[in-house]
Amino acid sequence: HQFYYLFGFLMLVIIILVVTCAEISITLTYFQLTNEDYNWFWRSFFASSSSAIYVFMYSCLYYYTRMQIGHYVGALLYFGYMFVMSYTFALLTGSIGFSATFFFVRTIYGSIKID
Repeated sequence: HQFYYLFGFLMLVIIILVVTCAEISITLTYFQLTNEDYNWFWRSFFASSSSAIYVFMYSCLYYYTRMQIGHYVGALLYFGYMFVMSYTFALLTGSIGFSATFFFVRTIYGSIKID
C-alpha cells in the first residue's frame, strides 16, 4: 500500500504547482495592468517559467556537493540532461502561467460594459 500513496502525493504536488504558477502570473500581470502597461504576454510567461532557473541552479548545487562524477563526459551528460529538463519545466510552467493569465485578462476585460 505504500507504493500507491506515492501517486496521490505526486498528484497533490502537481496541483499545488499549477495553482502556484497561475496565481503568481495572474498577480504580477494584474499589477502590471494597473500601471497601464498592456504588454503582458511575455511577462506572464516568464513570471512562472523563472522557476526553472531555480531547478537548474539546484541541480548545479547538487552536482558540486553530492555527485562524484570524475569524468568530463559524465559531467557533460549530467548538465546536458539537466538543461533539457529545466527547459522543459520552463515551458510547462510558463504555458500554465500564460494560459491562466490569458483567461484572467479575458474575463476582466470581458466584463467591462461600454455604453
